[in-house]
Amino acid sequence: MPWLLTQAIDRGLTPRRAGPLVAWAAAVLVMGLVNAVLGILRHRNMTKLRLAAALRTADLVLTHATRLGASLPRRITAGEVVTIGISDVWLIGRAMNVAGIGIACLCSCAVVATMLYRTAPALALVVALGVPGFGLLITPLLLATQRAGSRYRERQGALNARLVDVLGGLRVLNGLGGADTHLARYVRDSTTLRDQGYRVGRPASWVGALGDGLPMVFLAAVIWVAARMAARGEITVGQLVGVYGYTALLVVPISVLIFCGFDLTYGLVAARRVISFLGLPLEDPAGDAGPPAPGGLHDPVSGVTAEPGRLTALAGARPADAVEVLDRLGRYLPGDTTWAGRRLDTLARDTVRERILVAENGADLFAGSLRDVVAGRHDPDDDLIRTAIDTAVAGDVAGGDLDHPVEWGGRNLSGGQRQRVRLARAVHADPEMLLLAEPTSAVDAHTESAIAERLARHRAGRGTVVATTSPVLLEQADTVHYLVDGRVAATGTHHELLTAEPGYRALVTRVFAG
Repeated sequence: MPWLLTQAIDRGLTPRRAGPLVAWAAAVLVMGLVNAVLGILRHRNMTKLRLAAALRTADLVLTHATRLGASLPRRITAGEVVTIGISDVWLIGRAMNVAGIGIACLCSCAVVATMLYRTAPALALVVALGVPGFGLLITPLLLATQRAGSRYRERQGALNARLVDVLGGLRVLNGLGGADTHLARYVRDSTTLRDQGYRVGRPASWVGALGDGLPMVFLAAVIWVAARMAARGEITVGQLVGVYGYTALLVVPISVLIFCGFDLTYGLVAARRVISFLGLPLEDPAGDAGPPAPGGLHDPVSGVTAEPGRLTALAGARPADAVEVLDRLGRYLPGDTTWAGRRLDTLARDTVRERILVAENGADLFAGSLRDVVAGRHDPDDDLIRTAIDTAVAGDVAGGDLDHPVEWGGRNLSGGQRQRVRLARAVHADPEMLLLAEPTSAVDAHTESAIAERLARHRAGRGTVVATTSPVLLEQADTVHYLVDGRVAATGTHHELLTAEPGYRALVTRVFAG
């Protein structure tokens, strides 16, 4: 366009020749229309590329999360997954535009420098030195933004994880009076995140300011040099207008290059988080067949052994230690766990999942009738479902009505009812080895006693492992493993450990007193 304007001035306007002036003016008009069409296509293609990259990344994240299955919450927080899906994928999408438009901007700078060289080599030298100089000037700011952005992103994921946890347990927190405490913690952490955001904003704001301001300075410098050359007669008026046009057009690619660096910086931070998530290893579903008969589970890390046909209890001051043992026994965490003397991780995954069931205290409840919720993936059998509900002492959930609707997540149930429905579902599955994590933590003492008695009676002859500090459940256990720092410190019956282990006695007495 500037070259066409130069021709219109020097060949038509200055010599006052109407024909060439109209011809070159028409060329300017045609080029303007072409640029308008190309601008529309450029914007459409950039938008399509940005959305395609973001959605493909989101698809990869969702697919990987689905393949991780039940092991997902054991490896990454829900808040981190939410942050990846809401924020990171779109930052990656923006960064994907950098390659195409960045190359186009560099080509623009090269073309303008060539045109200026044909007009005046000194002006081309200003462009050749100025563009790399801008890159050197903003590179430290971009690196500072990237470092601060990485720390901000880590805190953001942690804060979102806390928010998801609080929202998930809001009803329980309100009932216990803990909502205000968690609100205060969230306010404190969000304030820290805001301050970290300010630290990200400082270098980022300078990048924005330089992105808008430096090209203007560059334009002024080139025009000042060109004007002096025109005053000395070294270039024509048309060439001066052309230089102005070249430089004014150059402002756009220079500014875009600066903001491309900005987008690339944030995109790299987001991509590292996504790659870290996609790098979480998947379970290999293939493997050998399981043992032909019920066998014992052994976890060398903790020293826990769970024999078939017996009720085994894991008791420790830190419930998380016992839950980790259950996850290793159920092959949700890596380890050298064995089943009937064979390494668990060498066996077919579906066989392990079919015969060994880990029933989490926070397992999801899907929407549906009580019958469908308790039956799970098995075909509903009303007699078996009622037996499972009776074992879990969950008869009050629907008053015997198996068609009673259960909302997603059990939102229309109390905390104790949700826990007992989960237990009923696990009991109905009737696995060879049932691993339960704190199955009575949300019920009263009378209900807990009934659950302990009925569970022991119903699971007689099949293996059951319960992570608990409940005295009534420990009383029913055939074997109790007392855990200290995640390892077995003592093994025996409940009464034997009460007599022989002061630490165990203090743990059970404290729980009972509480």
